[in-house]
Amino acid sequence: MGSTLKTTILLASLSGLLLLVGDVLGGRGGMLIAFVIAIVMNFGSYWFSDKIVLRMYNAQEVGQGHPLYQLVERLSRRADLPMPKVYVIPDASPNAFATGRDPQHAAVAATEGIMHVLSEDELAGVMAHELAHVKNRDILISSVAATIGAAIMFAAQMARFAAFFGGGRSDDREGQNPLAMLAMVLLAPIAAMLIQAAISRSREFAADAGGAEIAGSAYGLASALRKIEAAAKRVPLDANPATAHMFIVMPLSAQGLMSIFSTHPPTEQRIAALMGRA
Repeated sequence: MGSTLKTTILLASLSGLLLLVGDVLGGRGGMLIAFVIAIVMNFGSYWFSDKIVLRMYNAQEVGQGHPLYQLVERLSRRADLPMPKVYVIPDASPNAFATGRDPQHAAVAATEGIMHVLSEDELAGVMAHELAHVKNRDILISSVAATIGAAIMFAAQMARFAAFFGGGRSDDREGQNPLAMLAMVLLAPIAAMLIQAAISRSREFAADAGGAEIAGSAYGLASALRKIEAAAKRVPLDANPATAHMFIVMPLSAQGLMSIFSTHPPTEQRIAALMGRA
């Protein structure tokens, strides 16, 4: 199944879960309030994410004389994208990310560590991957998913709050099963997190494929992913969990059962997919 189709199905599933939560926990009014709160929160994140994240990691903008700028400029022309702003993060751990609400307001950032660890072809593969995120408007997709997911979690929280204080919806249907409501309150947020993580993983596969196309080869990115993961274990990045999903390789480890909530596919799966393209 293609990544775009898979993302569409997952977003539809997340939307369906929101409707189901609204039906079981009830009250169109309560769901509307939860959805509006989620939109306000995530709209701010979507609109100002570039400034917030870049400041969080003390990223420094570089100009035309910097080798990273020149590399991104070549790749942007090849991808037929507007030239993004280019930043360097003063950190020895190798990693990179893209941000910005659309291709006209995009930024790409790479750590000092990644430029020391990777060859030019490998670094080109990484930055092409980030430009593919920009081209695919993945920030918008993740913001939509986050808005729906947050609405589900808000609604479940409101239902727990109402139940705790003995409240309830005024339009309860006769014979509504309290066990079904309890199950929805407990399980809906978990299901929303699982779907959001699956959407993020599908976008990583899509960005890998797009990055290989922009760079002109899958080998550089495949080799880079292997090197970054190995080096990041030796020199971990002190990443904020709220932004960890943005990086090309997950800076936070997710082992065992928690791996199902990971926003990144296993690196070996990504390399295998790239080699399949090659």
